Amino acid sequence: MLDIQTRIATLKRPPLLARAARFGVDDYRRNVHLPRLLKGERLPRHGQAIMQLLELEAELDGQRVTHSGGYSPARHVDTLIAILGEAQLMRATTPYIA
Repeated sequence: MLDIQTRIATLKRPPLLARAARFGVDDYRRNVHLPRLLKGERLPRHGQAIMQLLELEAELDGQRVTHSGGYSPARHVDTLIAILGEAQLMRATTPYIA
């Protein structure tokens, strides 16, 4: 099984979605965005949040690929922003071991 950073690095999405997520990551606020995306009151740890977000993103990408009527590009971008934001926060709070 791939580690979290590798899973994020290997995500291949259309350039427009990826670019929009990169532009939005600076405005990511964990306490605002995560409860809305994950439908929960308690904030999970970064790793757990990323895993849940990756599952949600996979569902959204499936909807995108199949041209589902319920697909929301805005929700997809919000989810990608949250994945990138959580990854940044996790890297910033995880001690480096050489």
